[in-house]
Amino acid sequence: MNIPGVRIERIRGLGYTDSEARFLYIVAVFSGYFTLEQFRAFTGASYWKRPSSFAEKLVDHGHARICGQARRGSLFHLFSRTIYGQMEKDSLRNRKRHSLGFMRTRLVLLDFVLANQDLAYFETEQDKVNFFCQELGISKEYLPATVNEGATPDQKTIRYFVDKFPLFLSPPLQGVSAVVTFSYLDVGLERPSAFASHLAAYQPLFRQLNGLRFLYIATQEAYFHGVAGHFQSIVRRPLEPDLSSEILRYWIRRKWDNHEYIIPVTEDLEFLKDARERFRAENIERLYKSWRAGEIVESEIAGTNLAAEGRARRLFRHPFSLVPGDHSVPAKMLATVMGA
Repeated sequence: MNIPGVRIERIRGLGYTDSEARFLYIVAVFSGYFTLEQFRAFTGASYWKRPSSFAEKLVDHGHARICGQARRGSLFHLFSRTIYGQMEKDSLRNRKRHSLGFMRTRLVLLDFVLANQDLAYFETEQDKVNFFCQELGISKEYLPATVNEGATPDQKTIRYFVDKFPLFLSPPLQGVSAVVTFSYLDVGLERPSAFASHLAAYQPLFRQLNGLRFLYIATQEAYFHGVAGHFQSIVRRPLEPDLSSEILRYWIRRKWDNHEYIIPVTEDLEFLKDARERFRAENIERLYKSWRAGEIVESEIAGTNLAAEGRARRLFRHPFSLVPGDHSVPAKMLATVMGA
């Protein structure tokens, strides 16, 4: 996480220490709500005098209020426009009043962020939209969106990524650039179908990406039950490519190597170069020889699932990712989806 130093300085100007200012920045951007236990863990304080004085300062300055009771003490809401304004984020909805369920979800989200401060998060809705649309060239029509009705039909507002679950760039894998990691937060308040609905909303965007990772964060081990199956049926299977048509195209172009095909154009040469790397598995080579010899026909190849055996366009893995936190159990990485 790269917090602009100038914004930390502005918060410090309100009477806070450097570590207090950094904590307030993270709370404002990702949660809006926090406990003193989270502040103590962030600063490494081993006694309660400092957390208590920090809380008194926030309340006395009118920057935060006590809005409820958490497991280990009071629940604070950072609501002051003054604080958010120093970060140039006074339009964030985190400073608004919310339901108890929202507060609970945001505490778990804050736990995750505090435990993983080294990740390159997209902090705001606009940051996410800019990344996908401007840097990756993806149209807004593929982004997960919610339409808010206005007073009149022409006053509709479209908002993107309204769930605000952690979205960040993962460290790059060997030979691959940094990968976008999506996530889902489960604190036990939503219906089981909520996860499926979430995946369906993101499916159009997933289809536009060459690679992605997906992280499931939950507060109880039981909540992980069945989620891998939902992910596989809704996301993994639709994204798995049918390579038979591409393999047939590759085989037809390979005839040029034996002077059985017209001289290819530049597009063919580029396709051949890529396909030689992707389809060099032994089982595909055996099928090619059988096809060349007339032992099999194209109709027998079409529809064959060769992705699992060949070097497919997308590879799926199911590792686990441990994410410590006071309010959550270890998160699970449902899948890594990478381009070939």
